[in-house]
Amino acid sequence: MAEPRLDMEHEEKNPLDAAPAPAEEPEKNPEENYAVNDEGTEADMVKKSEENKEKRAKKNKEKEKKSNPKTIMVDGKEVSLKDLLKDYKELSDGSPKLNKFQRKAIRRYHREEMLKPYQAELIRMQKYLEVNKRRMIILFEGRDAAGKGGTIRRVTRYMNEKHYRIVALGKPTEHQKSQWFFQKYIAEFPRGGEVVLFDRSWYNRAVVEPVFGFCTDEEYNNFMRGVTGFEKDLVRQGTVLVKLYFSVTREEQARRFKRRKTDPLRQWKLSEIDVQAQDRWDDFTRQKYEMLKRTHTNGAPWTIIRSNDKHGARLNAMKTILNAVPYDRGNKDLDYVPEPDVVISGAREKELMDAQLLKLGRFIG
Repeated sequence: MAEPRLDMEHEEKNPLDAAPAPAEEPEKNPEENYAVNDEGTEADMVKKSEENKEKRAKKNKEKEKKSNPKTIMVDGKEVSLKDLLKDYKELSDGSPKLNKFQRKAIRRYHREEMLKPYQAELIRMQKYLEVNKRRMIILFEGRDAAGKGGTIRRVTRYMNEKHYRIVALGKPTEHQKSQWFFQKYIAEFPRGGEVVLFDRSWYNRAVVEPVFGFCTDEEYNNFMRGVTGFEKDLVRQGTVLVKLYFSVTREEQARRFKRRKTDPLRQWKLSEIDVQAQDRWDDFTRQKYEMLKRTHTNGAPWTIIRSNDKHGARLNAMKTILNAVPYDRGNKDLDYVPEPDVVISGAREKELMDAQLLKLGRFIG
């Protein structure tokens, strides 16, 4: 029997071998990821790109501003570097205007510092009065713009407010006019352990009132006859009485009035009486002379403070006040002696005025 012939055409094949090889996918371009799939996608990407650019620019600008600031903070206040550099240049160039301002500020600072040891002594003096239940009255009299108010502020700056008072009485009421003249002042007198500072006092009747006709001749003469006895009783009963008269020259008073007129911070100080003070200078001087002549006594003397130099007047007024009270001084090294060219007695001032009258036929001031 013949063997069957193998038909190669009909040979069974592996299906895997028969399947065609899959086609190789082409490599995608990365830019095709941004292909436009729908409307607006490309525009959004452009917008986002622009926003990123703006953010980077803003960040760089802030970084540059921090590294090169146009302003800096000084004492909590934003200050222009340009202005600071300008000020520095003027200082380094020796600007006369700035140097003058600096010198004035430094001088004022040192003067205030010079007062502090005496202000500390005033606190000790006040404590002595408090412990010993002593009463003290300080009268501040003098020409207008002579520095009375400024001195009072320096004297009381560090004192215990519970144990001092500043009294500045205004125009008397109709009720006060019907009273005994001293009554309105007595109502303000100190209790034991207290200091009362009168910014102008009963001596208005000796000087201001007669000059402006605010009192009659009889009222003036009654006051001048009675005031020394009134003060003698005060001192005899234990009250420490200090009478200060601040004296400026006519030229210095005029300069200070001019400043009051132009300085808005000082205009409130300028009164109608101030306006007439220069015109009535000689009248005020005559009344001052009579006051010293008739009311300067051993028990209640006048102390004249030359006050053209405000600092010198304040310092020497403090010395005068401290010397009036026998307290235990804390600072033994301080100079408590008043300067003779600033502080003189009322008796000596009267002698000088007598000499002026004899030589010139009139008083100077």
